[in-house]
Amino acid sequence: MEQSSLDGVTAICAKETWTLEDYNQILRELSATSDAAGKCRAALGEMEGANPEPKGGSALKIGIGRYMACRFADALDALAQATDNKDRHYFQALSLLQLRQYDKAVAEFERARDRGMEGPACDLRIVEALALGGKLDEAEKALGKIKGVPANSADMLYLGGLIAELRGFSDKAAESYVKAHEKDPTHVTATFRLAYHYDLHGNEAEAMELYRQCVAHPPVHANALLNMAVLHEDAGEYDKASQCLRRILLTNPSHPRARLFLKDAEASKTMYYDEDQARRLAKRNAVLDIPVTDFELSVRARNCLKKMNIRNLGDLVKTTEQDLLAYKNFGETSLKEIKDMLTAKGLRLGQALEEGSDLADLAEPHPASVSNDGVLATALDHIEFSIRARRALESLQITTLGELIAKTDADLLGCKNFGQTSLNEVRQRLAEYGLSLREAN
Repeated sequence: MEQSSLDGVTAICAKETWTLEDYNQILRELSATSDAAGKCRAALGEMEGANPEPKGGSALKIGIGRYMACRFADALDALAQATDNKDRHYFQALSLLQLRQYDKAVAEFERARDRGMEGPACDLRIVEALALGGKLDEAEKALGKIKGVPANSADMLYLGGLIAELRGFSDKAAESYVKAHEKDPTHVTATFRLAYHYDLHGNEAEAMELYRQCVAHPPVHANALLNMAVLHEDAGEYDKASQCLRRILLTNPSHPRARLFLKDAEASKTMYYDEDQARRLAKRNAVLDIPVTDFELSVRARNCLKKMNIRNLGDLVKTTEQDLLAYKNFGETSLKEIKDMLTAKGLRLGQALEEGSDLADLAEPHPASVSNDGVLATALDHIEFSIRARRALESLQITTLGELIAKTDADLLGCKNFGQTSLNEVRQRLAEYGLSLREAN
């Protein structure tokens, strides 16, 4: 059985060019073999080695092979040199869809259909691209116009679920995904969306099983492997997380998120996390953020602190007695007020300077205003975060720096698996842009 499938793969790879039918056939052949991803990678390597500067039919074949390996940008480069036919435009559209260039994907699917791509494949994908691109009304209308596909088919159930999910009806979407998966367990997109729904709602075991189904057969499903890696990492299974990420990198060595996540997973193997210390730091951090205006101080002491730009207890523990006494109109009486106030909270003047940067870093100043809209619009995908921090931010649907600085410490710490270590990481990244989290009222 295995040898027969390998012979079939070899025969398809030997063809001068591929079509959509060849692509589907090689997926079936590889699905019957062990280590399908490895054989897919080997086949692609041979094709690229034999055609260093592909043109025409060979460019189409290599472009399809790169798409199978999740090398979507590379696939577009090859397909741009391919023969202008329906298959070229269809795989250009698929690659653009994965790269989230939804309007361009719709245009390419329409070109593939205009050039003779038969059946509902293009129409179904157009609905998907419209929905993912936020054009939900258009997607729903287009879905209603599709002919020749039963309403209870896996494709139609998946697309109905996708539109419901993007409209905010997650439970309704999950019901559709479940039905689509039951109708066709090999429908990878429906299976992935259902897995992701379970993942976000804390059903890790169900999500992991469905992710495994997504990656059981070719082509490579990088997003499922990434999410599996995150679940393994959350469970402390760093070796398994690394294995998932290496599977992506074997076919696409330059995959940016896989490389970043692998670095984090490998580092986690030697990282010791002290939960008691994290709780102590979180408690001390909350104390340091208390504004000095919350305390009953004399007018003179309050005015002096305001003029010295000392706003909270964190600022005070970075200040020495000499600093305060050197300020005009600040005398021993005011100093005693301040010292008594800090003693009541288990703190003292100059404590941060004595204990080092760990305590000092817990109360960083918040910028009065930020006017750089370009910085605030920066996508978090472009910023280096650990797996755990990135996953928490995604679950909170935070996608830009502007959305992130609107959150408080409590907002982030209230997210599952987001602890003091992740909070400190987020603060550090924001500080690199001159930003910080919103202070609690």
